[in-house]
Amino acid sequence: MATRTLLISCLACVALLLAACVPNEAVSNDVETVRIEGEVFFLEIAADNATRLRGLGGRELIEEDGGMLFVFPRPRVLGFVMRDCLVPIDIAFLDQFGTVVATHEMPIEPREPGESDQAYERRLTTYSSNAAAQFAIELRAGKLRELGIERGDTIDLDTTRLQRSAR
Repeated sequence: MATRTLLISCLACVALLLAACVPNEAVSNDVETVRIEGEVFFLEIAADNATRLRGLGGRELIEEDGGMLFVFPRPRVLGFVMRDCLVPIDIAFLDQFGTVVATHEMPIEPREPGESDQAYERRLTTYSSNAAAQFAIELRAGKLRELGIERGDTIDLDTTRLQRSAR
């Protein structure tokens, strides 16, 4: 009985040690912990077409330390719109190395009463990366300016792992 108790205790210690060794870069498969200018953000990962298309649309709130990290299979010029977004958003486009290639402040663009889907889509402003980008980070409005993030800055991401997650 004492041997069994010792074995169970040892296994529990090994499990705790293994858990402590897991890097804290990813909180789960769906959230990436990213440090930007000394602040920690918990960014939802959008790595497939459906999640990227939905983005933060329909959200009534973006947490102070929240946002979204969009991951694309390969670098290309990207364009984002504020489709059905209920709060203003900042966006930073990053190349495959994590270097910021463009930033934008994106105000809300609500649907007009009786406006068709096609008319709404046509009038939405497109915010472009203006250069090849593989990642985009969306944060609550004003956050990029507050952090001093601008073109040429680098945001530390595990780009290799993230690139493998893109679908």
